Amino acid sequence: MKRVLYWIVVGAIVCGVVVVVYHYFERENRSVVQGIVECRSYRSSSKLAGRIDSLFVAEGDMVYRGEFLYPISTPELDAKLRQVAALEAAAEAINREVDMGARKEQIATVRSMLNKAQAGLTLAEASYMRVKVLYDKGVVPRQQYDEALANYRAMQATVDAASAEYALVREGATREQREAVEAKVREAQGAVEEVNAYLRDARVYAPISGWVSNIVAEPGELVGSGYPVVTILDLSNRWVTFNLKEDMLKGVGLGHQFRGYIPALDKWSEFRVYYISSEADFATWSATRARGGFDIRTFEVRAKPLSEVDILPGMSVIVYEEL
Repeated sequence: MKRVLYWIVVGAIVCGVVVVVYHYFERENRSVVQGIVECRSYRSSSKLAGRIDSLFVAEGDMVYRGEFLYPISTPELDAKLRQVAALEAAAEAINREVDMGARKEQIATVRSMLNKAQAGLTLAEASYMRVKVLYDKGVVPRQQYDEALANYRAMQATVDAASAEYALVREGATREQREAVEAKVREAQGAVEEVNAYLRDARVYAPISGWVSNIVAEPGELVGSGYPVVTILDLSNRWVTFNLKEDMLKGVGLGHQFRGYIPALDKWSEFRVYYISSEADFATWSATRARGGFDIRTFEVRAKPLSEVDILPGMSVIVYEEL
């Protein structure tokens, strides 16, 4: 009896060992698909080239949309703004002067000149009439008559010129002159707005809420136009990327759900496929291939978690067996 019991125990142990070994090798032979967690990233930069004045964020900080990140020092633009602002002020002053027309003193002076010319014309006309009467009677020579006539006509021209100048002073600038001055004002205002737009772009703000993952320049360094200084990761938009050979895509399509293991968190999570690349790359490619063989292509497959899970970019997601 003891001998039978002994062999039963030995048999049970052997069976247990066989089962453990079988499951071990079965697990080792299972296909494993590994994906990497990724997220959308934004690189903050400025249109201006210049020196970074200071940084108000550090790597690892959480920032919010519209938060001030860093300014670009632009002394040249500050000087340019003062210059165009002065041009704008001068143009507006000229425009106000044109709108106001001539000053009262100028109008009074021109009116006095017109009155003087009219008085001279009256005197010249009277002198001419007297000389004409005497000339008709043969009392004065022809030369004196011609001189009186010329003086009368000259005074008429003087009155006409004074009248035209007086009318011009009273009416002010012409329509063309007003339009030209207004165009100068708009030109100066546009120059001021342009410089202000550049100055606004010298202050860089966070384009989105997220996590600061990388800063590639320090205060005092010169950076070029469009140089990405701060990289921000949008943790609200995360996914897992798998690179699958085409012979592993059977049953995988948009909306496909699967279960994946996250080693960094030691937990499982459900995922759903939302993107499969339409153009694949070659996984193994050669110019010649064996008879009956073919080149395997690799597709990029992306999936998003179905529940809230604190996965970070760079973490791995393991899928056993098929995806």
